[in-house]
Parts: sequence; C-alpha cells; structure tokens
Amino acid sequence: MGAVVVEPGSSSMVLGPEQVLDRASMHLANGLLGNPDSAAGLEVLLGGLKLRFVSGSAVAVTGAEGMVTLNGTELPLNKAVRVPPGAVLELGPAMFGIRYYLAVQGGISAQGEAAQGEAIRAGAALTFGRPNNHGSPEVNHPARRALDPERPVVARVSRGPQAQNDDAGTWLRLTSEPWILSPESDRAGARLVGRPLDVTSAPIPQAQPLVSGSVLLPSSGLPVIALAGHPVTSQSPVIAVVRDEDLDVLGQARPGQMVHLLG
Repeated sequence: MGAVVVEPGSSSMVLGPEQVLDRASMHLANGLLGNPDSAAGLEVLLGGLKLRFVSGSAVAVTGAEGMVTLNGTELPLNKAVRVPPGAVLELGPAMFGIRYYLAVQGGISAQGEAAQGEAIRAGAALTFGRPNNHGSPEVNHPARRALDPERPVVARVSRGPQAQNDDAGTWLRLTSEPWILSPESDRAGARLVGRPLDVTSAPIPQAQPLVSGSVLLPSSGLPVIALAGHPVTSQSPVIAVVRDEDLDVLGQARPGQMVHLLG
C-alpha cells in the first residue's frame, strides 16, 4: 500500500520522467529521495491534491511554488521530508509556476486506479515502490525558482528543417514579436497567440516524425510548440526547434503569460 487520494485536484497524473513537462523538477524530486531517474511521480496541475498516507514514507515536492502542508503544517519545498502513517499531505494553489511534482521514496507504481498518463480520481490507491537503502543521497542539481506569472517566459530557438521554405520576415517576426500562451494549450502543445505569421510553406505531403520542442506553423499562422504529450507525427512544417534545456520552463508557463522566442 502507499496512499489514498482524498482529493485529486484539477488534474493529477502518475507519469514517468520522460512524460512530464518539467523534467528538471521531476529529476530533482527523485534525486532528493535517492530514487532512480526512471522512477514515476505525480504531476499536479495548479494544486488541489490531497493524499492520506497509509504507510510511512518520505516525499519531495518540487516545481511550482505554493502552500504545501503536512497535517496542517507547512512543508518545505525542494527538500526530502519524512511522512508518518496516517498523515495528510495537501498541495495548495500554485502561486508561481503551474505544475507541482511529487516524488515518493521508492517511486509510485503506475497501475490499477493510478494508470500511468491518466488523471487519478478521489479514492484511488497509490502504491509505492521499494526504497533504495543508500542513506541520504548527494543532490547536485539545485532547484530552479518557479516562474513568476507576471514576467515573460524566454525560450531560445534554432531554425527548424522547414525554415528555409519561409522568408526571412517570418523568422524575424517569430523571434522578435511577443506571443501569448493560449488557454487552449495542453500537455501536447504550447499554443501561441499573437499576430499570425505568413504561411508560405505547404503542408508536408507525408506526416513526419515529431519531437518535443518542435515549433509547428499550422495553416492558422499561429505557432504551436510540441510538448511531452505531442502526437507521434505531424504534417505542419517545423520552422524552429526550442532548445532542450528551455522546454521545462515552457512546461511551467501559465495561459495568458507572455512568451519570447529568441533566435
């Protein structure tokens, strides 16, 4: 056994490190507990998650910043904390950033009521893995401050494979004009709104493999940045690619937040 979901929040999912939108935060949470990098944890959108621990363990909460409590007492973020049996852990509304990451010593088994990639429901049982008994791990990756929703998000980009099919003005506008993260954004893609770009490239005749960070230019002229939940292929031209180290920041951006793409 491990813990029971009392309240799932707006959207909480058990995900492997390769599926989360902020990989650095999940990596940090696992590292703080001595878990292998492959251990699954919880990605919690905006907060609202409430867990009751049936068995004792240790946890680490990273990513977004907000009020996190254990039995009503504030729990420090970005730190391994022991949790006794029967304790209740609550993640309050995220004030900075948008996604919390919760790791448990030994990892969370993605099975049964907590199938990997599916939103968990109230009453679901979370099963914890066997912890590594290696004492206190040495963590060499410090926490990144969560995003201030009032400040622009900056992501560096390089030219994509279809960039040569567009004129220089399209690239200049992509990398100099401000964009706003659309409320229609999801785990599959960060949708940007602003002044539409001129679409001079025809759709790719055959769907091409898609990788995270690809900046797609659909017929609307509004760029879409492929995130961890992106489809396998796409026929929209890829005009730019976000630097891998900047993708995690986009995963913490809020709808309505300004985004700058720097070429």
